[in-house]
Amino acid sequence: MTDPIASTLAYHARTKHHLDRYAAGPGALDWDAQPDAFRHWQGAQVTPLPRAVMVADIAWPQLDLPRPPQDFTPASLGSLLRLCAGITAWKQYGGSRWSLRAHPSSGNLHPTETWLISAGVPGLENGQDGGLFHYQPRDHSLEQRAWGGSTPAGVWLGYSSIPWREAWKYGERAFRYCQLDMGHVLAALAYAAALHGWQPRLLRFASDQVAASLGLDRGADFTGVEAEEGEVIVSLHADAAEVAPLAPPIWAHWAGKPSLLDPKPMYQWPVIEEVAAATRGSLPPSPLEQVIEPKQVRSTSTLPASQVILQRRSAQAFDGTSVMPNAVFRRLLAALLPGGSPVWRLWPHAPRVHPILLVHRVEGLNPGLYALSRSEAATAGLKQAMPDMFTWTPADPELPLYQLLAAKAERTARTLSCHQDIASHSAATFMFIAEFAAPIQDNPAAWRHLHWEAGMLGHCLTLEAEAAGWRGTGIGCFFDDAVHEVLGLEDTRYQVVYHFAVGIPVDDPRLTTL
Repeated sequence: MTDPIASTLAYHARTKHHLDRYAAGPGALDWDAQPDAFRHWQGAQVTPLPRAVMVADIAWPQLDLPRPPQDFTPASLGSLLRLCAGITAWKQYGGSRWSLRAHPSSGNLHPTETWLISAGVPGLENGQDGGLFHYQPRDHSLEQRAWGGSTPAGVWLGYSSIPWREAWKYGERAFRYCQLDMGHVLAALAYAAALHGWQPRLLRFASDQVAASLGLDRGADFTGVEAEEGEVIVSLHADAAEVAPLAPPIWAHWAGKPSLLDPKPMYQWPVIEEVAAATRGSLPPSPLEQVIEPKQVRSTSTLPASQVILQRRSAQAFDGTSVMPNAVFRRLLAALLPGGSPVWRLWPHAPRVHPILLVHRVEGLNPGLYALSRSEAATAGLKQAMPDMFTWTPADPELPLYQLLAAKAERTARTLSCHQDIASHSAATFMFIAEFAAPIQDNPAAWRHLHWEAGMLGHCLTLEAEAAGWRGTGIGCFFDDAVHEVLGLEDTRYQVVYHFAVGIPVDDPRLTTL
């Protein structure tokens, strides 16, 4: 029998990029044969959702203030889904046209599928006893997949991944990107839910329970089409203390067949199914009470929060000259700390992913290498794992920011991020370092959760940057062990899992935005 821990660690090592070679991927891409960005459930009943944003007048700094919860209706759920998973724009270049969504995705490939489980929502279930719906972002509608369960009144969102969407372009490394995307998706939900006065909570379903709840284990339905990997189910509450009594639903009736996304796949990557099987499991227990640290640095943006969410874009290039105001930089860092964002109410676990920064152009800070400690334990652990040459000099009077080394870092940032200019032309590039070996030895499913946490951190940065008139972009391509060598990390206690850069964007005038 395959050892899940060994399989997980082997996958991670095997899919590292190196300075002299990249992880296994396709030798060529046929862009005309790119997998369909939208899965349809053919034969399912379709319910259009209202497109209006019901919370358009809330300013960004007021995002996470307490407010009366919206009633669960098709209109409020349509508003939520538009802000956390919907299409926000179409881009066009020549004869090509593609969509952007409320959350970024590696290569804009969007492997994550969104599901809705509801019961007792007037106008949604048509008098049936609860239902399972697939959210179709292309036309902002719900496709009813199942009904007739024993579901109590309430609303839940489920998530699955289609690894082939990423593997088509990225090969074996694709499962990493599926999990980073999942983190962005969960963070997007946390922001949108806060605007509606709802509190999302992750359910500790085992992977097979997630799959059964969403119908992903119905093998006959997926014959000849790309499989979906169950990720997580999230409950929505009007009260943070309320606990949803959802058990894995057993549906009496099913409808619809999944559409084929890629009729002629050119490659196969069996290691992705191996790591998917190895990392299936449930989330760790959440603490009964989450300690929310006071926010010491608040945003001064005057933009409506819904506008920030809907106008968010991933930068394709930075100008390489703009200096980030210190107040903007400090707000970015504050959002990554417990209590600094609605995201950390959704994810109440002890921080296990920590930002190491290559600062290039920030007002009041010398260029160099910095660390943001998201917990006292992280400070002690990273100090022990890193070389003595790093000074750990406090660099902010209120935030746990430490200067490790003063040095010009543009060339290093570019090299470590697969020779991409966007990492050196930013104001700062973040390298997210995860506590790695110990969590995975305890539970291989933690490999997914570490990537989720990194994706959440990236989403906090992308929205805070957008609110301040700056822009962020995720960088999934980096030379793993070269990063570890620069940081003096000599074993697998810590591993880099994501890069992210923030700067002033340079727009491509050839692209039309619709």
